[in-house]
Amino acid sequence: MGDGGFNYQTAFQRTLGWITEAEQQRLRGARVAIAGLGGVGGSHLLTLARLGIGRFHLADFDVFELHNMNRQAGATLSSLGQPKLDVLQSMAWDINPELEIQGFPQGVHGDNLDIFLRDVDIYVDGLDFFAFEARRQVFRACRERGIPAVTAAPLGMGSALLTFLPQGMSFDDYFRFQDGQSTNELSLHFMMGLAPAMLQMGYLADPSRVDLAGQKGPSTPMACDLCAGMAGTEVLKLLLGRGRVRPAPHGIHFDAYRGRMSRTWRPGGNGNPIQRLLLSLARRRLSATQTR
Repeated sequence: MGDGGFNYQTAFQRTLGWITEAEQQRLRGARVAIAGLGGVGGSHLLTLARLGIGRFHLADFDVFELHNMNRQAGATLSSLGQPKLDVLQSMAWDINPELEIQGFPQGVHGDNLDIFLRDVDIYVDGLDFFAFEARRQVFRACRERGIPAVTAAPLGMGSALLTFLPQGMSFDDYFRFQDGQSTNELSLHFMMGLAPAMLQMGYLADPSRVDLAGQKGPSTPMACDLCAGMAGTEVLKLLLGRGRVRPAPHGIHFDAYRGRMSRTWRPGGNGNPIQRLLLSLARRRLSATQTR
């Protein structure tokens, strides 16, 4: 891994103007943890590496497969069968060979959370949509350690962003997951909590492609790229301490297909009366779709 004459100041000087030189150095010294390097996680890593973030903790246990090709950074014919962690680390080092990267090839779980989050400034969620329990564990651990946590969901051709701050509403209180819930119910709680405005539903062309029980759903590359842009901006604001951050129960959903942005506010999260109504309607719609 040669540096090819790499110089940090030259590589990232075009960001200056939007941030100061002192702020660029703060980004250089920051440490960001990302769990999951698939749909959005790989895009998060490459965006933050190009922003000049200098240190990462990365967790992923999966390998690239052909069905990843439509959206995942790092998915190419030459990378099929290779660990996502290895491929994305190489891509990040090709951007900045000075990066400090600690890899977790077994993924993130209860036994390694302490090491995964040690000395981390911000956590960015890249876990698979259906990794409900792992996600709960990571967000709970972030809160206990005083670490801000950002999640951006690729929905349709847009992105829904939520930020959880240690002193604000917790992930568990917002989403209201319960032990023993079915995959369908967990999925509905997560989806409705992420995007109460549901901007993406107006142009879903083939509902039969949504298979919550089978843990499958349609995706687009545009949504993943939008997620990386929105999450990267939130990371910048949090690390530099400027720009307004609206944590959960506030959220933002931007949909490029519809050309719309919605700011949402759900006090009580999924326990909010509006959310309970939306969840009931979503259950009926899902049931009707499955019946057809």
